[in-house]
Amino acid sequence: MDTLTLKIPGVIKEKLKIYSRRKGLSKSEIVRNALLEYFDKDELEKQGTFYDLAKDLAGCVAESSDLSTNNKYLSGYGQ
Repeated sequence: MDTLTLKIPGVIKEKLKIYSRRKGLSKSEIVRNALLEYFDKDELEKQGTFYDLAKDLAGCVAESSDLSTNNKYLSGYGQ
């Protein structure tokens, strides 16, 4: 296993120390678990159907509902 050194504020260091004692886990184990949870959450947010990923855009265009069938809109298309 590799070693990682990082700088954290004193407040986080104290919280980590207290949490470590309370849970009976090493500080390294807590940080590893937190990072894995963070990465898993990020990956889950990027999964889903196209609609799931773009549902905030659905219905945002205010145009005629017959754009694909009305010849008025199709004239000159593909030329």
